[in-house]
Amino acid sequence: MNFYTVRDLRTTPKSLWETLSAEGEVVITNNGKPTALLVDIADGSFEETVKAIRQAKAMLAFNSMRSRAAAKGFLTDEEIEAEIAAARQEE
Repeated sequence: MNFYTVRDLRTTPKSLWETLSAEGEVVITNNGKPTALLVDIADGSFEETVKAIRQAKAMLAFNSMRSRAAAKGFLTDEEIEAEIAAARQEE
């Protein structure tokens, strides 16, 4: 994977675009940290590419929530039932 700085976007854009075309992806860094991923989009696959990226981001968010829940401890069946009952009473 190739890394370019934000400054490289301004100073050597041709090199960045050539690498993107050849490799398919380029990471942009800001202050030494990865901040963006440029992905080459094949002809006619824009919508599919956007959909795949959104699905991947959703999966990362889901996995993060799942890890936080596991660290806090899962609810017991009784606690789940109590939550459901409380929500029903609010209706």
